[in-house]
Amino acid sequence: MGCMNDKSAVAPAAHLSGPLMQHLGGRLRSEGEAELSKTFGLRGRHLIALTLLREFGDQSQADLAGTLRVDPTSLVGLLNELEAAGLVERRRTPRDRRRHTVALTSAGMCRLADIERALIASEQRALSGLDPTEQATLHALLQKATGNITSWSDESPTDCGTD
Repeated sequence: MGCMNDKSAVAPAAHLSGPLMQHLGGRLRSEGEAELSKTFGLRGRHLIALTLLREFGDQSQADLAGTLRVDPTSLVGLLNELEAAGLVERRRTPRDRRRHTVALTSAGMCRLADIERALIASEQRALSGLDPTEQATLHALLQKATGNITSWSDESPTDCGTD
């Protein structure tokens, strides 16, 4: 313990990344949430549900609730909002008419692509201190650090005929 007067005991380490990543993550999250709300009238939970439906296809309402880790009654409200916006569709399951399958509509697919383009632009603004090569390097390093061997998609968002 003999370092009470040692400035290194209170000075941040030169290569302590956690606080920087937390600050950048908070900025990305708040700007992304603002963009999502202001431009699209949606929240993060809507984006997650739309993304899951795109990535994994139609889901039973019960499976989607489990994947999202939300109470099934809470999911009903979320799906009501997405369905009212024409982004998802619930269909009765042919084998059990009491159950529903949730599907992403073509409008939902296009809206998700629009959202992703807006979030990419927001992220690029937040990372504007880095050139494109540095941004790509940062992304690759973050994937490596988090153990993500393959990205969700290396493709651009779907082009739905709008620019």
